[in-house]
Amino acid sequence: MGSVSSTPASSTPTSNTLTFSGSSTYAADFQNVLNRAVSLASLPMQALQTTVTDLTSQESTLAGLSANFSALQTALQAVGTATQGSSTVQSSDPSAVSATASSGALNGTYTLQVDSVGSSTTTLSDSGLTTVTDPTTGNISSSSNFTLTVNGVATSIVPSGSSLEALAAAINSASDGVQATIVNVGSNTSPDYRLSVTSSNLGADTIQLNDGTKNLLNTLSTGADAEYIVNPVHGTGTDIQSTSSQINLSPGLTVDLLQQTTSPVTITVSADNSALSSALSNFASAYNAALSALNQQRGQAGGPLTGQSIVYALTDVLNNITTYTQSGSGSVGSLADLGLTLDPSGNGNLDFNATTFAAANPTAIQQFLGNVSSSGFLQSANNALTAMTDPNTGVLEADGTALQNQIASDNSQIASQQTVITDLETNLQSQLSQADAAIATLQSQTSYYTQLFNVEYGNNSGTMSGG
Repeated sequence: MGSVSSTPASSTPTSNTLTFSGSSTYAADFQNVLNRAVSLASLPMQALQTTVTDLTSQESTLAGLSANFSALQTALQAVGTATQGSSTVQSSDPSAVSATASSGALNGTYTLQVDSVGSSTTTLSDSGLTTVTDPTTGNISSSSNFTLTVNGVATSIVPSGSSLEALAAAINSASDGVQATIVNVGSNTSPDYRLSVTSSNLGADTIQLNDGTKNLLNTLSTGADAEYIVNPVHGTGTDIQSTSSQINLSPGLTVDLLQQTTSPVTITVSADNSALSSALSNFASAYNAALSALNQQRGQAGGPLTGQSIVYALTDVLNNITTYTQSGSGSVGSLADLGLTLDPSGNGNLDFNATTFAAANPTAIQQFLGNVSSSGFLQSANNALTAMTDPNTGVLEADGTALQNQIASDNSQIASQQTVITDLETNLQSQLSQADAAIATLQSQTSYYTQLFNVEYGNNSGTMSGG
């Protein structure tokens, strides 16, 4: 939901009320006139300020509801992700055969017998070459160009330096299906570093390195393919050969051949719904949080949105979610069949029963839930929530934008009225100051003539009265 600055004006005029200072005996009366005039002029602005305060409370509450329902939709989508599920794999002899399964693996039991784990071809530089006591400076050949031949395919090797280490690094960079290492076949006091090149795959590969004048490698051992039997009958069957100890036994099921076996190894693949169970529990919690936020906007003590249509619209969404049913989905046709039931106390909360969920048929669960984009409960609930929460077209966004626009408009009117009130204050003070000054002048003259009269006639009046 967008955000518009909507700090409400205070409930009294925001300008500094001018204090009237006069010199006449009517100065206090003029102050009262000024105060009353400003107070009356401020009444429409104060009404707008009260409206802005109410609208700001509604906007804040609406933003909170939007967050609650967005969290509910996120929890729902997490359920959709968890429906893809995962698989658990168990091997009857994990030291000989280990296995891993992706979400696409089919549940079932597989048997496998390993007749040979195979081996890689290993070569070592010839003993008649230059003895290398320091592989960082010495090398088995002074050549700067080499030819690596693996199974008849030649690759040019150009080391970045003249050392044995540089030669090994260049071979590895060639990515030619081999791995070069350096081994010391001498003693600590009399080292003899050799170049060892081993095939990355299993099998009888041929490996040779030539410096332009001679071959540099001797074959220490010729590799062999791994051999295994799938679903052997009484320990017999047709051997399958592999140049890797890691094989794809079934779509999504990868097996590592670790040791030769004398009897079949059983591999069991089963669905793991623990992630889905957790996601459904989290969905129930998010639902209850959204419901609680809505309940605070109902009744005589309800919040700022009490009686607003958005409260009823959001309530309908929650009701539609909990009452969704689906026919033809086997043993799971409602949320209750998944273990999601309304609290019997009548508070409307969703309770999740993991035991009920665990007892439900996995295929029926998948059929009922469907996915958020095309089918089932997930699509229905996600569409209903999107109609509320979409940042562009959702009802919550539209209502929030309307409130923000109204707040901005009211604040603009408040600012305009404040200017009018300030001008009124200034003009009225000027007029009252002029009136006060005129009165003060008249009062001063009255006092002067009174004193003059008393001086002129005061004593004479006394004499006359005595004569």
